[in-house]
Amino acid sequence: MMATLPEIPPIPPGWSVHPLAANVTAWVSGTHAPLEAGRMADIERHWLAAQAGSGGALFNGAVFSVDDITPTQLRGHMTEYRRVLAQFRDPALFATLRLRPLAVCGVVLSPEGVLFGRRQGGAVYQSGLWQTPPAGNVDGRAVRGGGEVDLVGQLFTELREEIGLGRDAITTFRPLALIEHAETHVLDLGFLLSTRLGAGAIIAAHAGDGNDEYDALRLVQPADLPAFLARMGGEIVPSVPILLHAAGLLGTC
Repeated sequence: MMATLPEIPPIPPGWSVHPLAANVTAWVSGTHAPLEAGRMADIERHWLAAQAGSGGALFNGAVFSVDDITPTQLRGHMTEYRRVLAQFRDPALFATLRLRPLAVCGVVLSPEGVLFGRRQGGAVYQSGLWQTPPAGNVDGRAVRGGGEVDLVGQLFTELREEIGLGRDAITTFRPLALIEHAETHVLDLGFLLSTRLGAGAIIAAHAGDGNDEYDALRLVQPADLPAFLARMGGEIVPSVPILLHAAGLLGTC
């Protein structure tokens, strides 16, 4: 069954929203292409520079990149994170690499509002911007037998690692939209996650068991979202208003 999206705000130039079914699945069905030596040297140069800037904290793991999109199915391949990072740093590399890394993203709705987190300043991508956590690349941990990618499992892995909340903290969840970023071609697969926990419990879980992905958290009541988004302006990840509309939290335009 196709998800029916409410009217969304104007999509930023170069961004796009792909039609999405409620039962969308993802599969590994290919491999990344070999590259000529000069292009590999470019990738290695970007990787070494990023590693130096992070103090060696980056890990060149396997991440899922989408090659083909239909409303019910995403098909792609696993690639090295260093290739994705190089395309982040030099979007012109998309002409050669053709990477569309998939990320799972949550919109956590509490009785006390929608959860926002500010990405820490040292983040490789969108540092210092506010987004709705959790959010993270779909990596090799999500691949199951036969090549199926466990999207929901990855979503809850990110929730536990970033915010410190287990799956039992979420009462309901559903997919919202698939949003493709301009230039980087990152694909955000958004989900609405409902919880009974209040702000105090969520912030305590983050302080006790979450990681340092976000240097600040806050909850915003749905009625206050338009004013909050207007006030924050360019400090909000551009996909966030689209996900909030898809969740029905901003109404229709």
